[in-house]
Amino acid sequence: MMFYIMYAISTNKGLDGVSGAASLKSILFLGTIVIGIFSAIFLFYTNSFLIKRRKKEIGLYNVLGLEKKHIAKILCYECIFTSAVSLTVGLIFGIILNKLMFLLLIKMLNFKVPFGFSVSIPSLIKTLIVFCSIFFATLLSNLFQIKILKPIELLKGSAQGEKEPKTKWIMTIIGVAALCSGYGIALNVKSPLSALNLFFAAVILVMIGTYAIFTAGSIAILKFLRRQKNFYYKTGNFISISGMMYRMKQNAVGLANICILSTAVLVMLSTTISLYVGMEDMLKLRYPRDIIITSKETNKNQIQRLDEILNAELKNNKIDMKDKLYYTDNSLEAVKKGGKFLSVSKNTDKLKVSVIEVIPISDYNRLEGKNITLHDDEVILFSKVKDYIGNTINIDNKTFKVKQRLDKPISDLNNAMTDIVDTYVIFVNNIDTVGKNGFKEYTIGVNINGTNKDILSISDKLNKNFVQNKMKANAESAVSGREGFLSLYGGLFFLGIFLGTLFLMATVLIIYYKQISEGYEDKERFEIMQKVGMDKKEIRKTIRSQVLMVFFLPLVFTVIHIAFAFPMITKMLALLGLKNINLFILSTIMTILVFAAIYTIVFSLTARAYYKIVE
Repeated sequence: MMFYIMYAISTNKGLDGVSGAASLKSILFLGTIVIGIFSAIFLFYTNSFLIKRRKKEIGLYNVLGLEKKHIAKILCYECIFTSAVSLTVGLIFGIILNKLMFLLLIKMLNFKVPFGFSVSIPSLIKTLIVFCSIFFATLLSNLFQIKILKPIELLKGSAQGEKEPKTKWIMTIIGVAALCSGYGIALNVKSPLSALNLFFAAVILVMIGTYAIFTAGSIAILKFLRRQKNFYYKTGNFISISGMMYRMKQNAVGLANICILSTAVLVMLSTTISLYVGMEDMLKLRYPRDIIITSKETNKNQIQRLDEILNAELKNNKIDMKDKLYYTDNSLEAVKKGGKFLSVSKNTDKLKVSVIEVIPISDYNRLEGKNITLHDDEVILFSKVKDYIGNTINIDNKTFKVKQRLDKPISDLNNAMTDIVDTYVIFVNNIDTVGKNGFKEYTIGVNINGTNKDILSISDKLNKNFVQNKMKANAESAVSGREGFLSLYGGLFFLGIFLGTLFLMATVLIIYYKQISEGYEDKERFEIMQKVGMDKKEIRKTIRSQVLMVFFLPLVFTVIHIAFAFPMITKMLALLGLKNINLFILSTIMTILVFAAIYTIVFSLTARAYYKIVE
């Protein structure tokens, strides 16, 4: 159902009229791929649980006279039946809910489309191909297991895994090392670009560490506790540790899956919510005025011509402007070597590049209402780079004295890059004295007394006028920017909700399967405990403490993962324009609290099924 919906929306022609439709469709198509891969993994996981529960039944068929080819035929018929029912019901609900999900996305994007109902035939075909392939692969896996196992092994299939697991110190050490490495990368990453490049490496290390810690580390800890005789030889501790020891090997993968899925849900929801809610702050940072004009032509005659076109266009449309902002800047890309900044070459590693933005002191005085004078070899400097100290700055072997260092950026300037790469803003007498390979631009920003429609209209007319006059200038507006931001962040928010819901459902089902599986495995064990003298009250208390310990372990690890990943995620959000860290902290805390509440409810519901089986 969810695969069909996502694929149908990603190919819906109704999105073509949305600003930034290409990036939006790419995001949704990526979501389709994620759902497909996840579906395959999850269906194999659930199939392994179900086939394990049925091995005794299949072994009994074999003992009673059915040949393996007959059992294979039964499994084929079952696969055809369950696949047909699953695909039919899934596609029916997918077709029904597709329009609702599409309208929800359009609502997030604040975009109007004509109402209508249609069935996406390509999406139907794609869904059938993907899921028929997955169901066929699980059938082959089941047939292979039946073929290689002997009847006696099938009869004991559901009881496998009862031997005491060995302590795997090498795997435990690898797990701790991988987890520490992943955490170390997340904590020590310095720039947003580095965070983007290292994110997947950190994720893979943390995933390896999580699986290894749950699989081998948990057994090592339990065996360590067992050696503490004063702690171990108490009724509750003895039973809990012994019980968990024998089951941890098969439960470890399920617990690690729950932990990783929970982390994915919380990260996706907290980041996409932050981006969507903080969109206005990002717009103000990117567009300090209603209309922003940038020109690559910076001599006086060209600047005068640009101002004349702007004034004439506003006058023709009988619109007044206010809060006019204008300045010239020269941006240089440089590499810092031995305290000096040298212009970059084509082969320079982009992660090591710094940006130097040079602005005339006259523009600074006008923007800040000051009257500072500088010598030709003096500058005023602003930078967020903490390790840069000194009273001089050397650019291409020219040394300038730092007359003053600013504590905060000039609010009206475009500060979008200051948190992404190492940026140095310097104010000088003449921008031509600094750097020969810079990118000069003249920027004008104005607010106008008009509607959003007026802003869009003026921007379009200005761009047409620039083309007619063969000027290298471009007009952007906060209104058109908002549409692009809505398309990108609305799409990400929709994808976050959609995939978050999918992963949450998978988490709930894995928890349910784990509880049921443990219930059947514990039933006989607790019957023996009753026979040797334990009353039901003691058994129930033991069960509850053990289940609580195992059940909430993934949630604790999830919170730890997010806490360590926080610095890296904030830097990656800076790449997308979000600098409001407090908003991200709030959304993360709220998401964790809501998820913990849902997690607790799921625990209470699945624990009932567990208790019924055991008791």
